[in-house]
Amino acid sequence: MSLLPLAANSQVGTKAQVVAVIVAGIFLGVVLELVRRRRLVERYALLWMLAAVALLVLAIWRGALGELADLIGVISPPNALFLIALGVIFVLLLHFSIATSRLSEETKILAQEVARLDAEARAAQKAVTNGDRAGTAAGPPQPAAREPESPAPGATGEREPPSAARTADQ
Repeated sequence: MSLLPLAANSQVGTKAQVVAVIVAGIFLGVVLELVRRRRLVERYALLWMLAAVALLVLAIWRGALGELADLIGVISPPNALFLIALGVIFVLLLHFSIATSRLSEETKILAQEVARLDAEARAAQKAVTNGDRAGTAAGPPQPAAREPESPAPGATGEREPPSAARTADQ
């Protein structure tokens, strides 16, 4: 049996187009669901939604890929699609490499800050256990800001209000 009669039949192209539309629609739905569940940040969701819509347009409009191939000077439309996809992948890789480098630097700075704070906490704990409150790693302790002292109850002739424990005993 030869595959040539199947290629001549227009139903194969229509079936492929229907499958492509369904797959692009499912892809768009998955992206929207990931955004709804907050599993995909909106900043990346826009990029993926644009990709899904572009695939949907290419799946619905049969001549779009051919016109796109002519526009960029590629003879075969599928090759144009692969060329564009490769370019998009390279741009995404560059973007994610930049984001990974930035996050790596932030992680290093945070780890250094945690280590510094841990060393200060250990030195303060060691000073407290030795009874030396002034010997912390950060230098002598600064006096805490004091609130103005109010006179003790009863010193000015006022009675102290009963506490909850006293009123419960009575």
